Amino acid sequence: MKFRTALLLLLTFVSAHAQIIPTPTLSARAWLLMDYSTGQVLAAHDPDTRLEPASLTKVMTTYLVADALRQKTLSLEQPITVSERAWRTQGSRTFVPVNQGVKVDDLFKGMVIQSGNDASVALAEAIGGSEDAFAGMMNRTAQRMGLKDTHFLNASGFFEGATPAHYSTARDLAKLAAALIRDHPETHQLHATKEYTYNKIRQYNRNRLLWADPTVDGLKTGHSNAAGYCLIATAKRGSRRLISVVLGTPSEDARARDSLNLLNWGFTAHDAVKLYDKGQAISQLKVFKGAQNTVKAGFNEDFVVSVPRGMADKVSAQLESRQPLVAPVTSGSVIGTLKLAVGGQPWGEFPVVAQEDIAVAGLLGRAWDGFKLWFQ
Repeated sequence: MKFRTALLLLLTFVSAHAQIIPTPTLSARAWLLMDYSTGQVLAAHDPDTRLEPASLTKVMTTYLVADALRQKTLSLEQPITVSERAWRTQGSRTFVPVNQGVKVDDLFKGMVIQSGNDASVALAEAIGGSEDAFAGMMNRTAQRMGLKDTHFLNASGFFEGATPAHYSTARDLAKLAAALIRDHPETHQLHATKEYTYNKIRQYNRNRLLWADPTVDGLKTGHSNAAGYCLIATAKRGSRRLISVVLGTPSEDARARDSLNLLNWGFTAHDAVKLYDKGQAISQLKVFKGAQNTVKAGFNEDFVVSVPRGMADKVSAQLESRQPLVAPVTSGSVIGTLKLAVGGQPWGEFPVVAQEDIAVAGLLGRAWDGFKLWFQ
C-alpha cells in the first residue's frame, strides 16, 4: 500500500539546555531499554542475538495462564492434580505435593512470585493437556505477537544443560513483557509481591530491585549455567514506564546493578514529551468510496514520547497516510505512520489509527471515487 505525506508538524516546547548523558557500561551479554507506552527502544546492545532465556520463559507461561483465567477455562479456586512429571521438575520449586489437588491460585503465585518450575509445569499440563502441547501454544502466541526470534520447548525454561533450540532475544522479551503489562495488568501486579508462603514455606521474590527501588514493580528473573543471570525489570515514575532486559550477566549482583543503572539512565537522560491527547484528531485523511470523504486520525492513548533531555524543542513530526484509504474504515485500524525526528535525526515511527468508523458510500459515490482512483 502506498504512503502519502499528509502533514508536517514542527512541535515546539519549553526545554532545558540539552544535556546528552552517555549510556551506562553494563556487564550483560545483550540488553535493551524500552519505553512502554510507545515501544521506543531508547538504547540496546545486541538486542536481536538469540540467547537462552532460562526462567524468563515463564513470562509467556504467565501470559497464557492469565488468558485462560480471563476466558474462564481456568479459575483461581480450581484444584489441579500435580503430576509426577511436574513434581519431579528440578530447579526453583514451589514444593507442591505430587498426585494431590493444588489450587490454581497457589500454583500461579508460586510460579510468578517464587519462579516455581513445578508449578509452571502443572499449569501448563492443565491448560495444554501436556507440556509439549502447551509449548506449541506458547510458540503460536509468540508468532501472533510478532516475536520473530523466539522459540520455546517448555513452560519453565529449565533444562539440565545448554538447549540452544529454546531461545529468545532482548527485543522479543521486552515486547512480551509489554504485552503482559498491557493485556493483563491484574496479573502484572503479582510480580511486585515480595514474598509468598505456601505449605508453611515462606518463599521470596528473586527480583532484588523490588527492595532497592520503590518504583520497580516487576518483572522476572532467570538463571542457568547456559543463560547466565537474566532479568526483565520494569519501573513506573510519574506517567512514564520503562522496561529493561539484561541477558547473560555474570552474577545476581550484576543483573540487579545493570538493570537499575539502565532504568535510572532511561529516566534521567530523557524527558517525557506529550505530543497528542487521547482521541485528538491530528489530521483528516482522505477516504475513497466512503460515506464521508475524510477520516479523523490520531491515537487511542495519550501519545507521550521520550526524547533526550533538553531536546524537546527539537522534535519534528511527519504524518504519512496509507493511500489509497478505501471504505469501510474501522475505528482503531491503522491508517498512517507518524515519523518523529529529534534534531533532524530519526527518532521512531508510530502507527496512527482511525478515530471513527467510515461506512461505504452509495453506488454513485463508489463509482465516482472508483473513477478517481484510476488517476492515483
